[in-house]
Amino acid sequence: MRTQTTKTFQHATDGKSATRARSNWSRIRLIAFWATTFVIVFELAAGSVWNLLTIEWVEVQLRHLGYPHFFTYILGVAQAAAAVAIIAPRFPLIKEWAYVGAFFLWSGAVMSHLSVGDGPESWRVPLMFGACAIASWVLRPADRRLPETRLRRDRPADAGHEGTRARAWVVPIGLLVVLYAVSFLTLPAVEDITHRWAVELGWIDE
Repeated sequence: MRTQTTKTFQHATDGKSATRARSNWSRIRLIAFWATTFVIVFELAAGSVWNLLTIEWVEVQLRHLGYPHFFTYILGVAQAAAAVAIIAPRFPLIKEWAYVGAFFLWSGAVMSHLSVGDGPESWRVPLMFGACAIASWVLRPADRRLPETRLRRDRPADAGHEGTRARAWVVPIGLLVVLYAVSFLTLPAVEDITHRWAVELGWIDE
């Protein structure tokens, strides 16, 4: 009897430990998802501002890599759309395409710099953003996945509650507004810094 009680207690303890471990992993995964998502959405938002306003850094890079000037407007619109699609709740199919576009944007930047013989100082930043895009895609929660790509233990968010759906939009929209405000307000400082980078890289003269 005592042995059976001990086994039952051990089984219950093991079950609690496994549940706690899964809970901890879920929390870590969610934090990692939002950290990587914040990085790529901020870069997409800032990049769209830089491209649509065509700051000097963008013009210099396009000229250095051999791309036509109008390409900056295509990139700017695509980056803005991807930023909205990735940060917003729901619309998992659109998110899939946004992630694909973001990955091709940064992997294309890496390949473009490599093709003209640039060193790591030019392509390591887009490589980092590409890695963050992959991590964000892999770690995304159930309600941001297509039904057939949901993990078995994932549970989609309550889609039937109107209040829940409305609140789910508040934080992403607020965050996107803040990121765009920061991108515009920091533009003068960014132009000074990127001008120095372009000079140090030898892409323009002082």
